Amino acid sequence: MKDKVLLFINGDAPKSFPDLENYSLIACTDGAFHYLKDLDFPLDKLDFISGDFDSHSGSDENIYHEKFIHTPDQERTDFHKALEIILEKGFDNVDVFGGSGGEQDHFLGNLTVAFGFKDQMNIQFYDEFSEYYFIPKLFLAKKMKGRIVSLYPFPFAENIITKGLQWPLDNVNADMTKDMMIRNFAVKDHVSIEYQKGDLLFFAGKKRM
Repeated sequence: MKDKVLLFINGDAPKSFPDLENYSLIACTDGAFHYLKDLDFPLDKLDFISGDFDSHSGSDENIYHEKFIHTPDQERTDFHKALEIILEKGFDNVDVFGGSGGEQDHFLGNLTVAFGFKDQMNIQFYDEFSEYYFIPKLFLAKKMKGRIVSLYPFPFAENIITKGLQWPLDNVNADMTKDMMIRNFAVKDHVSIEYQKGDLLFFAGKKRM
């Protein structure tokens, strides 16, 4: 996982953290900085904290002030601006915590931001229930047996073929306004997915059967 970035944004705080030693760069938005402090995250591990910092006034903000990157532009979200900084630093693989929960318009906004960067970066979201990310036209997921799998067209996907799921898809066309491909189950360790046009958001539940 080296050369990967760990990014915390302002959704639900994670209940546990991944191994920090697996990441080359660790960052957060200013909203996530608050919950990281509350969770006794080792703040010295942060490489940068980005945001407008309107709500920062504590001693930790003074100690780590040199890590702050001020991004006051209100036309883009803090998540969007953090991804731009990460790209400028030469990274394109990002694990995101805090992308869901909280205000649901933020969750939808985070998906839209990730969609906009999908051709430049590999962005994977993690929360207490699942991992989710946009997948390429040919995709193989490993260690999947027993996990819940959902596919979401964004906004459409054509000629979807899956292998390794309890209810396989065979040349299915899907549109987000009318088609639901959720709560399937992986019956094989490897799950393969291919499609020809459009984009698919892949969800893999953490809980195994």
